[in-house]
Amino acid sequence: MLKYVIKRILLMIPVLIIMSLFVFMIFYFAPGDPVSRIAGPNATPEVYESIKKKYGLDQPFIVQYLRFAKSVIEGDLGISILQERPVIEMIRERLPVTLQIGLLGFLVTFAIAIPAGVIAAVKKNTAVDYLCMTGSLVGIAIPTFWLGMLLLYVFAYKLRWFPISGDGTARQLVLLSFAIGLTNAAITARMVRSSMLEILKQDYVRTARSKGLSEKIVVYRHALKNALIPVITLMGLRLGWIIGGSVALEIIFSIPGIGRLLVDSILARDYPVVQGAMIVLTSSIILANVLADILYTVVDPRIRYS
Repeated sequence: MLKYVIKRILLMIPVLIIMSLFVFMIFYFAPGDPVSRIAGPNATPEVYESIKKKYGLDQPFIVQYLRFAKSVIEGDLGISILQERPVIEMIRERLPVTLQIGLLGFLVTFAIAIPAGVIAAVKKNTAVDYLCMTGSLVGIAIPTFWLGMLLLYVFAYKLRWFPISGDGTARQLVLLSFAIGLTNAAITARMVRSSMLEILKQDYVRTARSKGLSEKIVVYRHALKNALIPVITLMGLRLGWIIGGSVALEIIFSIPGIGRLLVDSILARDYPVVQGAMIVLTSSIILANVLADILYTVVDPRIRYS
């Protein structure tokens, strides 16, 4: 297992290289640059060129990229062009908030999706099943940002149970986490139901029932563990999305997370911050999938990696 985990982590290197190169190319060839913002509209060509030279933006593409790659290997994500602060420091300030949102959203997803999917499978083709699956279909169809605004309007503006924007407390994360978690729960619940229906048809489930075990033990101790294997695969992919996919919601809820930092930096053409944030988000998605592979062995001890 340890060798497998090390191998997967090493495979992150070419993925990160390709991703960073792709992002670097987009911003290198995109119109506009941060120098114009720094220099101002009335700057002379000499001032413009001096600022460009200061940040190395006058160098060819390959020179700029190799310099950036060397800095990343050394653990330095560069300096923000607009704020003139270390990028890693800016990300470190925002990352805890985004991780809290991701963790809470993940917990909401599991708390809703697992029971709903299991109940729908056990009560197949009944009113309960139709109700659960209709609810999941609605959840899939509703855009996450719209759901976020709806929750904000009802529970923050009308009922005033939560702050309408970021207030620096844990309460500001509740509605945002539910907006993310409910959307993912809708997708995950359908996967749980499908997987459970397949497992409940297996011979060992019929054997467990024939031994006189209660339906609760059969479902939760024998069937659910095996049904969770494909669900873990899905959640490994969705966990990365939860961490990095809350960009619009962070803006709606005025939460200072990585997503909001990324959007602000893109609009300002602050290349080092965008590249650093993308590396962090990409790494989180890869690590989430490595974690999913490890959880396979916890759910099913028969699975081993060489």
